[in-house]
Amino acid sequence: MIVDGSAPVPLKRRRFTNFDPMEAEEVKAKLAAVKEKCGREIRVFDTSPLSPSQNVEPNAEESDDFYEFTAEDYYRILGTKKEDKFLKTRKIREAEEAARRSRITKVTIRVRFPDNHTLETTFHPSETIQSLVDLLMKVINRPDLPFYIYTTPPKKPIKDMSQDFYSAGFAPGAILYFAYDIPKGDDTAAVNSGPFLQEEIMSVKGLALNVENQEPAEAQAPAPDPVTQAPIPVVEEKKPAEKKAVKPKWLKL
Repeated sequence: MIVDGSAPVPLKRRRFTNFDPMEAEEVKAKLAAVKEKCGREIRVFDTSPLSPSQNVEPNAEESDDFYEFTAEDYYRILGTKKEDKFLKTRKIREAEEAARRSRITKVTIRVRFPDNHTLETTFHPSETIQSLVDLLMKVINRPDLPFYIYTTPPKKPIKDMSQDFYSAGFAPGAILYFAYDIPKGDDTAAVNSGPFLQEEIMSVKGLALNVENQEPAEAQAPAPDPVTQAPIPVVEEKKPAEKKAVKPKWLKL
């Protein structure tokens, strides 16, 4: 499930329209270096900023009232839950839950930052949320400052880091939000203005991971062999056989 009540925001990815072997090697080198540092593959995308008509500072964190759980949120969540028609025993429920869990092999987590950037990576459903926190410590620009991650709506900070992603309801994917946990003061605005991710991590922003699948534009699929059509047989029209004139026996000349 996606833990985000808002409409999905399209994320932009940069694709290589013209194949350049040198550029492709450079991209793969950057991705490999970041993967070695983080211990897993990551993606960095742009998140669409707020509409210009909204008179809100893009980097300002919303107040807790903004994330208040409303009746509309309640009915929307209630509508997504399916009621069981029949009562099931505990053994049956556990078997069904184990079957559902075995079908999910990875969890896609997106972490959105206040400066309109999104970090995406994947985990195994049995990994704990602490593994995500450890990853963020490697990629954020100020790991010396306390921070927290939360879901919305309503705004709910994640506190149990020992919980695995499946048990937390983050399978097969979820959108989480990042914020520094510092008291408001003179340095708050400077910290919240970003950048939130390190320069090395930002260097892979928008890079596509399918460079190795790209082929030169000149290389085209070989033309298929020409198909020779067999000559159409000409069927000669048979003429009806001519009848010979036979003299009747009763005719006497």
